[in-house]
Amino acid sequence: MSGCVSCSGARQVVDKNAGSEEAVGPMSHPHVLMFVFLIGVVTGLRSLTGPAVTSWAAHLGWLSLIGTPMRFMASIVTVAIFTVLAVVELVADKLPSTPARTAPVGLSARVVMGGLCGATVAVAGGESIVLGIVVGAVGGIAGCYGGYQARTRLAKALGVPDVVIAVVEDIVAIGGGLLILSRV
Repeated sequence: MSGCVSCSGARQVVDKNAGSEEAVGPMSHPHVLMFVFLIGVVTGLRSLTGPAVTSWAAHLGWLSLIGTPMRFMASIVTVAIFTVLAVVELVADKLPSTPARTAPVGLSARVVMGGLCGATVAVAGGESIVLGIVVGAVGGIAGCYGGYQARTRLAKALGVPDVVIAVVEDIVAIGGGLLILSRV
């Protein structure tokens, strides 16, 4: 067993340093990056839902961030701030004056927050922060443009108001984020 400090008889002491297989589970490299990309996609749908569900996952112990630079994501203060901001975003998204997510400010927020979430999930999975930032940001861009296309095309094809599809998108972002992070 890797990380075994003492293997005497029935008693085994395991070194659970951050990033070790025992601390993060047997997740393989490609799976970590898939989860990083997917949480980036969620963040592309809703720029603050990704960080809210990621901080909740860390706070609940779904993501092991002990001894990592991303450990602040598990604090109750981070959870509270991102949760409040996510709720405000969910409401603001339905207002007619809200700019398109593909506008520079909205896209930038999705790239930055996708990178933050990607770094958090990558570190919890024993991967590099830099790789997590890049893959999470790419996921944020994919979610931004993919979500925009899906939302506008569905509203038009179904003949329903945009707000109906927006609420469905909220459910997909929250539920998808929680599902993804519960599997890491």
